[in-house]
Amino acid sequence: MEERLQTLNKKANELPLLPGVYIMRGKDKKIIYIGKAKILKNRVTQYFRSQERHNEKVRQMVAHVQDFDYIICDSEFEALILEASLIKQNNPKYNIKLKDDKGYHYIHITDEKWKRISEEKMPLPDGENIGPFNSSSIVRQSLDEAKKIYKLPLCSKSFSDDMKKTRPCLNHFIGLCQAPCAGKVTYAEYIDSVNGAIEFLKKGSSETVKVLTQRMNDCAERLEFEKAAKLRDKINAIHKIVEKQKVVLTKIDHADVVAFVKGQKNACFEVFRFRGGSLCDREHFFVDSATEDSEARSQFLFQYYSMRADIPQKIITDGAVQSAQQLEQWLSEKSGKRTSITIPQKGESKQLLEMCRSNAAERVAQKEGRALHEAAVLDELRALLGLNKIPEYIEAYDISNTAGQDNVAGMVVFKNGKPLKKAYRKFAIKSFEGQDDYASMREVLTRRMLEYEEHRPQDSGFGRLPDVILIDGGIGQLHAVLPVLEKYQMQDHVFGMVKDSHHKTRALVGRDGEIAIKPTRMVFKLITEIQDEVHRFSVAYHHQKASNRTFSLQLTAIEGIGKTKAENLMKHFKSLNAVAAADIDALKEVQGITEKNAQAIYDFYHRF
Repeated sequence: MEERLQTLNKKANELPLLPGVYIMRGKDKKIIYIGKAKILKNRVTQYFRSQERHNEKVRQMVAHVQDFDYIICDSEFEALILEASLIKQNNPKYNIKLKDDKGYHYIHITDEKWKRISEEKMPLPDGENIGPFNSSSIVRQSLDEAKKIYKLPLCSKSFSDDMKKTRPCLNHFIGLCQAPCAGKVTYAEYIDSVNGAIEFLKKGSSETVKVLTQRMNDCAERLEFEKAAKLRDKINAIHKIVEKQKVVLTKIDHADVVAFVKGQKNACFEVFRFRGGSLCDREHFFVDSATEDSEARSQFLFQYYSMRADIPQKIITDGAVQSAQQLEQWLSEKSGKRTSITIPQKGESKQLLEMCRSNAAERVAQKEGRALHEAAVLDELRALLGLNKIPEYIEAYDISNTAGQDNVAGMVVFKNGKPLKKAYRKFAIKSFEGQDDYASMREVLTRRMLEYEEHRPQDSGFGRLPDVILIDGGIGQLHAVLPVLEKYQMQDHVFGMVKDSHHKTRALVGRDGEIAIKPTRMVFKLITEIQDEVHRFSVAYHHQKASNRTFSLQLTAIEGIGKTKAENLMKHFKSLNAVAAADIDALKEVQGITEKNAQAIYDFYHRF
């Protein structure tokens, strides 16, 4: 360990076992990262131990740390609030940043006596602003619906208390406007309609229908049938609009769905916002941080809802959120109502989450110039295996022999979900004779890692470590190679490919047990393709070795040619026909073949 890390690690070990915020500083004492911890000592010491355990972005951050400060807090919740405040003030390089260059849209309610509601591209200083919304079309659609239901003016006329002589426009005669300009509605009735429209925009159709239905029933009980009829008409108008909406309709009334997808170089948060059982808005943010997934989600949610007044009752996420309990407390205090963070395992929430993840994967694919299905299947594999990033580089291994004879292994590589044939490798088992698939796999992975030590760092081939290692076999093969891979912190990146009785892919197996894969999923097709390809490649090499051995036996019938020289000849010429067609000079180029040997070989094939 270098001296800088030793010094930082020593300082970290002196930290208290208390909650707080730590502040990483780089060159010239500049703040480069801010984090929170339930126990400061435990969290900060993790950064300065073995760097192999960190992902690339964390390693980059740690490489720039020259010193750190810390602030002790009374609780983890207090640490969460302080962390968010310090991040907002200092904007550190390695913390989550919401890279967002799109324009937002707002619904504005004026503070004049006869209130007006309009669509705006930025919040105005007077009155009330609802938003922000990402989609201008959704804002416009919602506003149009609210005005139709409550018959609010579509014009830009100014209103006053003495308006009675103006002739109303066509909208009044076709039932789209109450015509306050012509005195067709009282001020109290107009404000009641405006407030109703605001409630509709804030809470959605289902909540509005509940309120209007209750009011309608109260009017009917008081025999105010004319008022009850107007409320009934508003309820019917809402139902008609909802039926026409071409958006996702769900049983989820007031919730946000948040998905996080990591690509090779980019990461994206996608947010689906559901209000009143309908998808009312969607947003995406590209982020760049040196944090783990759970910490990234925590930072994102804090920043995202710091910018918004409309906080839902439920936030559905696709993975763990660091300090989720404290974040729920902050959200609940901010909104004035209970807000929960959940990770659904099944049902409609799970389906909506998958749809949200697919959209996030599409954003990443577009950003990185890859096909959507590639990004989607690799992100699906990442989630299935519990990885921190999309597995761009996958290596797979298989053993092939016939009763222990001609024992070989094949290695295939898939990059971005596609075969990278130039990176394929063949291994002839050398450390023993006979059949032992466990020992064979252990030898192959040992040799592969030794090649890594010799050739690193490189972008491909043996000079880089794969994101995932897949080996053909079950728990036995997995346990055989784990000791080899632990040195390289790869023990959580290797999985066995389990086959059924028909030699078809059934599941994967990791250190924590078997991982089932539904045959209908895209990732199942990818794993099957990888397993079939590595099996084909290793069997083809085994057949080649067996053929060479047979041909070598034929060559040993020539005087002066033993097993080693026969193998060298086959290795050089690739086939027996090529050996037979070679002249004496070409034969002499083979290692160990003398002029006498070359003459004997030539005479053997040209004696007739």
